[in-house]
Amino acid sequence: MSDTIGSHPASWAGKPYREIEELATSDGSVLVVPVGSIEQHGHHLPVATDTILADAVAKAGAEHADDSVPVLLTPPVWAGYSPHHRSFGGTITREHGSLRETLEEIADAALDNGFDALLLLNGHGGNASLIDSAVSTIGVDQPDSEVLGLTYFELAEPFIDEIRESEIGGMAHAGEFETSLMLHLRPELVHDDREGTYQEEPYDRSQQDLFVGGPLSVYRPFEDYSPSGAIGDPTLATAEKGARIHDRLGDAMGDLLERIHEENR
Repeated sequence: MSDTIGSHPASWAGKPYREIEELATSDGSVLVVPVGSIEQHGHHLPVATDTILADAVAKAGAEHADDSVPVLLTPPVWAGYSPHHRSFGGTITREHGSLRETLEEIADAALDNGFDALLLLNGHGGNASLIDSAVSTIGVDQPDSEVLGLTYFELAEPFIDEIRESEIGGMAHAGEFETSLMLHLRPELVHDDREGTYQEEPYDRSQQDLFVGGPLSVYRPFEDYSPSGAIGDPTLATAEKGARIHDRLGDAMGDLLERIHEENR
């Protein structure tokens, strides 16, 4: 798999403008904007992990969707909302309001081409509330297009228990889930120093890991959770698990793109 900008068949960046306009004005056209972050992911994963994975899931979805679905993927928005990671270094964060405005501006210009639907595909937990907000503000400003938002790992909830070995808490930040995906997709970027921590979360209704938790939002600086910056159990990660997760995510994402296409024809 090449990571060169514009190399993917569904990449906006690799097409001349007339081809973009032709696809955008096709019946039921879908534009996907991956949104990631640049932030620490422990001692073993690169700071671009969230951006790499959001982009990879978008591409997998385009590949799994039926060929009749007119879909384009923008280059990922690589800097997210990550102030809670700054104490570890390596983090480039945007202000909450300015990042939302960036997404609004991208949507305004991109939807001008005629797309019937826009999906903001998020790869970073810290962006989730911002994505929800942007869906609302873009939706108000763009009444001729359906606007949707999703954090990609939510697509794994129906099947992840078939794959995970870790206890609750083991698939958190840079844990078994993300590390497995990176071992499959970009193994050359994964280091051997896999030190993770199971967070001690006192509230039953708050998030325990990427897949277990309730609706209670809690803010704490990240160093309060983990001395290494990683939460969960990256030692249980394998490339084989990553391949299974990636394939299932591609199926789920492809199904979603097909549904969005059908709903907007």
